[in-house]
Amino acid sequence: MTPARTAAYRVLRAVFGGDDLPNALARVRDTLGDDRDRALVTEITTGTLRWLGALDRVIEQVAARSTDRLDEEVLTVLRLGAYQLLYLERVPAAAAVNESVTLVRRVGKASAAGLVNAVLRGIASTVRTPPLPPEPGASDMRGVRLAYLSVTCSHPRWLVERWLDRLGFLRTLEWVRFNNTPPPLTLRANRLLTTPVALARDLGKHGVRTEPTRFARDGLRVLAGNPLRTPLFGQGLFLVQDEASQLVAELTAAQPGERVLDACAAPGGKTTAIAAAMHQAGTLVASDLRPARLRLLRQTLDQMGATKVGVVRLDLGRPLPFQPVFDCVLVDAPCSGLGIVRRDPEIRWRRQPVDLARFARDQLTMVSHASRVVRPGGRLVYATCSSEPEENEKVVDAFLADHPDFDPVHPDQLRPLLSQGLRDTVDHHGRLSTAPDTHGLEAFFAAILWRRG
Repeated sequence: MTPARTAAYRVLRAVFGGDDLPNALARVRDTLGDDRDRALVTEITTGTLRWLGALDRVIEQVAARSTDRLDEEVLTVLRLGAYQLLYLERVPAAAAVNESVTLVRRVGKASAAGLVNAVLRGIASTVRTPPLPPEPGASDMRGVRLAYLSVTCSHPRWLVERWLDRLGFLRTLEWVRFNNTPPPLTLRANRLLTTPVALARDLGKHGVRTEPTRFARDGLRVLAGNPLRTPLFGQGLFLVQDEASQLVAELTAAQPGERVLDACAAPGGKTTAIAAAMHQAGTLVASDLRPARLRLLRQTLDQMGATKVGVVRLDLGRPLPFQPVFDCVLVDAPCSGLGIVRRDPEIRWRRQPVDLARFARDQLTMVSHASRVVRPGGRLVYATCSSEPEENEKVVDAFLADHPDFDPVHPDQLRPLLSQGLRDTVDHHGRLSTAPDTHGLEAFFAAILWRRG
């Protein structure tokens, strides 16, 4: 029994119990001593969560019973085994079946060993033509398209139904296929200590090959090698950060000498980017609510050499204890995360339609409180990693309707030297709006709101 499969089982049980995938992975993966095992546990767990909808359909078809009738431990083992059979070509079928039988015994469900063996052998016999809805043709009806998008492409039906209505079939198909592709490892060079060119050169000396990101000016996409296993990691020269997330920090257009508040700052990627843009000259305050998030924020700032950032605990659900003195306030609001389901596949299964209205109410409250500390002539930047209008455009529109002293502004009006990459991701309203089909990026949103002087 390989340690990676036992670890993958533990991670999935934690996630199904309510833990976040990154937290569960970090906790369990660090117990493994072999790099190959760590890589395998990451691949198996993220892949199983990514393809959960398709896996459950195949299990139900072969087992001739609903997954609701299976013990949770047994179902987790079946999902892991089915993923390896259907989506990992390099794993021999016999190994996937035998290891799963051993695993179900090890987790205290020996009575289900025969069931696991039979179901997985049945799945192995259907690998070339799994019992899943086929890709629809141009003339197929809406129901056929939804079945393919939700089951075969493994997304919640309510979510792909929303995308289908808003985006059309072809764009929705691109989105779900994008979400089912493992994301690249993307770094941001820390300009407090280095440059993207120098970082790429230094990583290359350790066998890590990179290329500049298409849109983010300080980003590097890893093509080969593992920068986290080089001596450079831990020196503060770079941070793992999604490319679209890097663009949000650029959009703040922070300048040396300004007063800036990053109001939802943890884990600190955008804060350190803003600190670098300001050359640590001026006043930069970073805040969050939960103590664990604040500890993570402080750790990131220390590692990246952002020594002049003030860290405070703030609750954006309440009025802030500041006067309107900030030139820029960034509210990267807690959201559904539906724009980053490629990177965090469990999110798609956790969210429900009712969550959108709840997040939107909280987001409007937060941005309203944050607006009160923006000085006249200053700017408020509102951002999410959501794909849904309720959390994005509709929150901005509702805020503007209640705050006549604020106006939307195009970033070019604030900073004519806007990078070309950022300019290419800004829509005709002047709002950052990245998308899988348009930019090959996760769906992020950000808008600049200027307070009249």
